[in-house]
Amino acid sequence: MKKSIVYFVLTLLFTFSLSTLNSCREDKSAGEKIEEGVEDVGDGIEEGVEEVEDEIDDATD
Repeated sequence: MKKSIVYFVLTLLFTFSLSTLNSCREDKSAGEKIEEGVEDVGDGIEEGVEEVEDEIDDATD
């Protein structure tokens, strides 16, 4: 009898922890995901351009 109660409590705790972890995720629409990806790519391009500019400035000095 005690084992079944322990198993039941453990099952409830496990189920509760899974539902808590899944509910913390932020749901984004496809448009928001695309927009975020485009912004990340744009930031990467800007950083790359700045690095190239720095290399050109170092080479001309």
